[in-house]
Amino acid sequence: MPDSRVTMKDVARASGVSPATVSFVLNDSPSQTIPAATRERVHRVAAELGYVPHGVARALREGASRIVVLNVARLPHGGASLAGFVDALDDELGRFGHALLVRYRDRPDDTDRLIAAISPRAVLDLDRLYFEADPEIADGGWIDGLAAHTSVQIRYLAEQGHVELAMALRDDPGIERLAALRRDYAGRILADLGLPELRTLSVGWSVEDDRRAVASFLERHPSVTAIAGLDDDAALRVLAALRDLGVPVPDQVAVIGFDDSPLGELFSPALTTVHIDGAEFGRRAARTLLDEPPGSEAPGPATVIRRASA
Repeated sequence: MPDSRVTMKDVARASGVSPATVSFVLNDSPSQTIPAATRERVHRVAAELGYVPHGVARALREGASRIVVLNVARLPHGGASLAGFVDALDDELGRFGHALLVRYRDRPDDTDRLIAAISPRAVLDLDRLYFEADPEIADGGWIDGLAAHTSVQIRYLAEQGHVELAMALRDDPGIERLAALRRDYAGRILADLGLPELRTLSVGWSVEDDRRAVASFLERHPSVTAIAGLDDDAALRVLAALRDLGVPVPDQVAVIGFDDSPLGELFSPALTTVHIDGAEFGRRAARTLLDEPPGSEAPGPATVIRRASA
């Protein structure tokens, strides 16, 4: 296997030439006259060492035909499933000689100018998928999309015997669309199960404000025995507030997160959460974008990581 850690300086040292000469040879620079024997030696050493040109640099030189743009501007950037998706997408694209460019900022004009400038091989716009398209169709919906993942979270609580449920949402205007989708899906699942309508609780300002919000919510809805977090961050905020209020978890109120953040396992009580196979979704997306066979592995269904909180 080629070692991607091999640098141009390594090739230069082993070839007995300068890094600049290696660059001219490997980039086939027409402006430099380099002896054929030197060229042959540099190419041979590069192959022996397993030197691989930097993907983005190579893609730009080739007129951007090997760049794939991923837009995740308004999606929460700290989630484990998105991180796994991006890493696996990048790795899989790299296996086929392509480079990934990720847009994290919500600046449509900048993105449009970037795309026009580099003419990428493909654009994967997850932002538009969730904020403008119909996610129930676009992302797999109730089969392997956000609706299906939400179903795993809510049905788990129902299977544990909880009747009245709430969803903890974060006070973040940037994710209102995703919050609305998750709330709608959860409400439909509860209706399908014949359970009371979903309550909602907003957190995310400060520790003190979260504590007041949770205390007020429990006072107004004492029959709620389980809270599902919009994500792990919201769930952990609820857990912290319940701990400060002296509310037993999960005996009085159970809490479940969503997206399997590494921090959840470190909390006390450890956070029960939903794991989503973002990495396999990323690999599948890369192969789809490049018109490659899907491969033998398919993304597994979302699963509950059961810990002490629910």
